Amino acid sequence: MATIEKRKNSDGSTSYRVKIRLKGHPTESATFTRMTDARDWVQKTEADIKAGRHFGMSKLHTLSELLIEYKSSPAHIKLKSASYMKARLDWWHKTHGSKLLKDITPALIAKSRDQLLNEFLTVRKRGVDGLVTKVALEKRRSGATTNRFLAALSSACSYGVKELGWLERNPIERVTKLAESKGRVRFLDSDELPRFLLACRKHPDLYLAVLLSLTTGGRQSEVMSLRWGQIDLNAGRAMLQAGTTKNNDTKVMPLVGEALTLLQERAKVRNLSDDRIFPPTPASRKSAFLHLRKPFTTALSEAAISDFHWHDLRHTCASYLMMNGVSPLEISKILGHRTMAMVSRYAHLAPTRASEISNTLAKTLGVG
Repeated sequence: MATIEKRKNSDGSTSYRVKIRLKGHPTESATFTRMTDARDWVQKTEADIKAGRHFGMSKLHTLSELLIEYKSSPAHIKLKSASYMKARLDWWHKTHGSKLLKDITPALIAKSRDQLLNEFLTVRKRGVDGLVTKVALEKRRSGATTNRFLAALSSACSYGVKELGWLERNPIERVTKLAESKGRVRFLDSDELPRFLLACRKHPDLYLAVLLSLTTGGRQSEVMSLRWGQIDLNAGRAMLQAGTTKNNDTKVMPLVGEALTLLQERAKVRNLSDDRIFPPTPASRKSAFLHLRKPFTTALSEAAISDFHWHDLRHTCASYLMMNGVSPLEISKILGHRTMAMVSRYAHLAPTRASEISNTLAKTLGVG
């Protein structure tokens, strides 16, 4: 509904004050010197509002203001990925922070997406003078990393739509995401696995952590941050509470074989003043848990294994489960995946499984 108020100005001229009030939208107002201009503005603005092409608050706030509000909101602070998102949100703040929200269009974001993809990555290095500077690498961002930048901005814009009412629609929804690889699958084969385990035995903490990762499929942070209060040696399981896992779901990790035996032995000589299974060394007390990068790298070198990361122990667990006929659904439950898409990358490791299932079906139907 629109109202037009005729006013007499101090200089004797006439002006027309217009207000548009539509349910669910902030009040819009403007002043004109001619009645015809006022009526034309009313007609166009009402049509734009109803069609979702007009949103007044987006003309009053900048992207910088939105990002500041979002980063201080409980919705963002409680995210486990908040620290990782900071650098991505800072990039948008630095690049487009001064722009009004109405100018953060799909076209602008698409252009920024391409800019992100073509930027060279940098690392911080300390020079001989002790100063830390950013040094460019001969490497650009991947499509997956670029998409994470878009996702960070999308989260902020969604907050602007739902919580603040500063945006009518999330502009990221109309921006095409970049293609991503299906995911790296590197696992220890039947020749590499025994060599690697033999090399790990020289370091008790490393050996136990590797066994736990291989037999539970747990992420490095989940394994290394285990505490005795989470361990039930009699039942042979570790309980990860909601909020401590990557997807914030409760997770049960089975403790079996040599990993369980080593935990039982360690429990007899544990430090009663520290309930962490892998407490940090005295020299790094501020760390959340023991860091095993050096012994892990040494073990890989001694076992003559290349192109292998700690997370690949998780891939190794999933790969051997798949090769031993465990169903994708069961694997997703063990690894804590919410979707089957993450497990599908291992399907090629069980090429005979489909034939076995089909043969079983044929026999059940009496046509086998």
